Amino acid sequence: MTVTRKRVSMLVAAAALGTALAVPATATAAQQGGDSVASAQAYSCSIKNVNGKKQAGYYSGNSVVPSSGSVTSAGIEAQCILKAMGYPTGTVDGIFGTNSKKAMRQFQTDVNKVYGRTVLSVDGLPGPQSWPYLRTFW
Repeated sequence: MTVTRKRVSMLVAAAALGTALAVPATATAAQQGGDSVASAQAYSCSIKNVNGKKQAGYYSGNSVVPSSGSVTSAGIEAQCILKAMGYPTGTVDGIFGTNSKKAMRQFQTDVNKVYGRTVLSVDGLPGPQSWPYLRTFW
């Protein structure tokens, strides 16, 4: 079974069971709400199914592109979701750097493979086009 199929199977099973996906980390949670800037540290992740959408509780929108130079709540959110789906982002620190971009590119590529066509640009950044796919249990 391919890595993509394993990830999709895990997500479908978790959604069917109605359980939350948890990703362990070593530090405290960040602020909730908009895309506020927090201090660099490792953040904990607990993915919940909220009305059929994945949420980690750091950023609830679908439009902010995380920064590669500073900590953002959108960066933490995207890293948590990617990590929960099995994409290696490195430390969940809110800075969308090289590892996070590589994980996002792989996610975007996998989405395109699942759909059999290009539905996402493979740019390594979660933006208005990619966020809905990150949030969806599929």
